[in-house]
Amino acid sequence: MIPKEILRKVRRIEIRSRRLVNEVFAGQYQSVFKGRGMEFDEVREYQPGDDVRSIDWNVTARMGQPFVKKFVEERELTVLFLADVSASNRFGSLGQLKKDLIAEMTAVLAFSAIRNNDRVGLVLFSGEVEAYVPPRKGVGHGLRVIREALFHEPRRRDTAVAPALEFLNHVITRRSVCFLLTDFLFPDAADRLLSIAARRHDVIAVVVSDRREQAWPKAGLVEFEDLETGERFLRDASDPSTRARLTGRAAAQRADLLSRLRRAGLDAIEVSAGEPYDRALVRFFRERERRQRT
Repeated sequence: MIPKEILRKVRRIEIRSRRLVNEVFAGQYQSVFKGRGMEFDEVREYQPGDDVRSIDWNVTARMGQPFVKKFVEERELTVLFLADVSASNRFGSLGQLKKDLIAEMTAVLAFSAIRNNDRVGLVLFSGEVEAYVPPRKGVGHGLRVIREALFHEPRRRDTAVAPALEFLNHVITRRSVCFLLTDFLFPDAADRLLSIAARRHDVIAVVVSDRREQAWPKAGLVEFEDLETGERFLRDASDPSTRARLTGRAAAQRADLLSRLRRAGLDAIEVSAGEPYDRALVRFFRERERRQRT
């Protein structure tokens, strides 16, 4: 049984997501994510005015008269969410945990896909692939995806993106739109697997962070804990040189991550727990639309 608190949280996310989809992202999703193009449907007899380039010469030779190939536009998409459920996402300094932001981002994008009659699926990963919800259509299935993202209890605390990418590259054979939602705080860069995934699928990285991971306040002597390893250490957060060093390192790591994602062929959306994310999504949609027009 799913606890009532989880059901209430799913309902709140559903209401907010539907509003954003209807009021903010209406039309943008469909204009940015295209189907697989023109798919072969059948052959029919040649009629005056048909493009001679569409003649199927094999069928024409067998039948003794010209036949042409008929194509239809394949609009339907498969949208897959690869969501990080490791312990590092159980952190948030502004009233929202990173894991809840991941679930809410999944909900908004899933409802956008469902509204467009696309299939949605889910892969939950920590140091391994923990759960897989195969892609399907429908609002009920979309709510199941959101419930899984919120309610799943991870078996492991650590993070490794390689198993999730290998699962994507070997199990999902149909070209899909894939959102990789994680804080990217894992030791394995997996740049090669990211590049392979980006060649096979349309992969978008959703980089989830928290303000306190980028800049520390003056708080005196603070004990920090690594949520994945349990390691603890002390730092003087009131020391200007310590804060400057840590802030500089965080900025360098962010710049390196975005550079690696670009080299691998991924777009990136940066969002922060407890802060509005609709502008980041709108920027992403508009930038993609602009690139497609040029």
